[in-house]
Amino acid sequence: MRYISTRGSAELVDFEGALMTGLARDGGLYVPETWPTFSADDLRAMRGLSYPEIAFRVMKPFVSPCIPDEDFKKIIDESYATFVDHSVAPLSQLGPNLWLMELYHGPTLAFKDVAMQVLGRLYDYVLNKRDKRITVVGATSGDTGSAAIEAIRGRSRASIFIMHPNNRTSEVQRRQMTTVDANNVHNIAIEGTFDDCQNLLKAMFNDHDFRDEIKISGVNSINWARIMPQMVYYVAAAVSLGAPDRTINFTVPTGNFGDIFAGYAAKQIGLPIDKLVIASNLNDILTRVMNTGAHTLGEVHPTMSPSMDIQISSNFERLLFDLYDRDGKAIADLMNQLTETGTFTLGQAQREKALKLFTAQRVDEEQTLKTIEKVYQQSEKLIDPHTAVGVEAAWREQDAATDKSTPMVTLSTAHPAKFPDNVEKATGTRPPLPQHMLDLYDREERFTVLPNDLETVTTHIRKTLAAESQTV
Repeated sequence: MRYISTRGSAELVDFEGALMTGLARDGGLYVPETWPTFSADDLRAMRGLSYPEIAFRVMKPFVSPCIPDEDFKKIIDESYATFVDHSVAPLSQLGPNLWLMELYHGPTLAFKDVAMQVLGRLYDYVLNKRDKRITVVGATSGDTGSAAIEAIRGRSRASIFIMHPNNRTSEVQRRQMTTVDANNVHNIAIEGTFDDCQNLLKAMFNDHDFRDEIKISGVNSINWARIMPQMVYYVAAAVSLGAPDRTINFTVPTGNFGDIFAGYAAKQIGLPIDKLVIASNLNDILTRVMNTGAHTLGEVHPTMSPSMDIQISSNFERLLFDLYDRDGKAIADLMNQLTETGTFTLGQAQREKALKLFTAQRVDEEQTLKTIEKVYQQSEKLIDPHTAVGVEAAWREQDAATDKSTPMVTLSTAHPAKFPDNVEKATGTRPPLPQHMLDLYDREERFTVLPNDLETVTTHIRKTLAAESQTV
């Protein structure tokens, strides 16, 4: 398997190259040169298999020939041994043909663990083979940071810097990052939004001198190795509900488009997905572009679902690449236009192609609370605000569907205990933290507040790495 950049001018790389590089040197995102395909019989053969077994079959074509089968199986088995539910991504039923896929049973209680636990071990494997060391730099709107830190903490060949928007995550999300006591973990609170953090990250990747100096790599979903493991839970859910002999719909609360792009990738390899529903909060740029064709940046509104408080959805570029028939120059032109003017418009043919698979819904704050309350009243199940955005969007899609026989799976992306105040406000019940996190509020926090300024941040990273090297 080889990987190409969405902007067309970076060199082809193998899986190890895509993993270690993260963002292509032309500013694009890596995608497979061709999509591997699974036949109906291939999918049927996955029924009844364990989650790690399905994960190996789905991901094997994407890492070949870089990682031998036995080594890759070991990476997968160790990654999912950290989950408290042996099925990793269990399904629970909310109503007729309406399911929740619970993706929050990993170490940091969010769907990011499904990929990050694999990613951390992939880094270890490749770095040990190459006898190299890297600096991982990431940006988070809430959950990526803690999952990445959990995956990288204490590893001898990597240091990690995570930027989060100061005072724009939940307290639990922040403390999960800032209370980790490991010499190779460093948290930066940026005075700004998640988009500011993400722009700083991309600027560091595009500063090739700095990038090479600190040997930077990325854990954000710009890294293909983040998307790849997320494809697995679409396949696991679908085959358990009857695929390939019936089609499945998925609703995904999404801001950066990575989680739902993994669903698109699963469709490309042969999974019979009929609809992928984009569920947006007030920061509805993805819903607007699907409904109007205009991709226009707006103000970021703080909400109770902060992981979706985004206007620049990086992974949308990967979808654009396919919509424009893999024309790297066309994508580079669109991204330059977005940078210069804050807007671009999908071509009519591209929008029509997208709407054959995607629909989109916007869910406001009041409705989010009502949905948390309604789910609790109907099933005594507590859900977090991001999941509520997804459930409300799924209900709307089901109500509007002519054929209601297709199962709808909503991705439940975070444990309700990560957002206790809003869940309690909606239901009157405060979700407890799991046993391993009961002392979270007693742990000492460590983070540095910095302005939204590239030079200040890169200087801080250089100085911190120098100081860290003195303690190793």
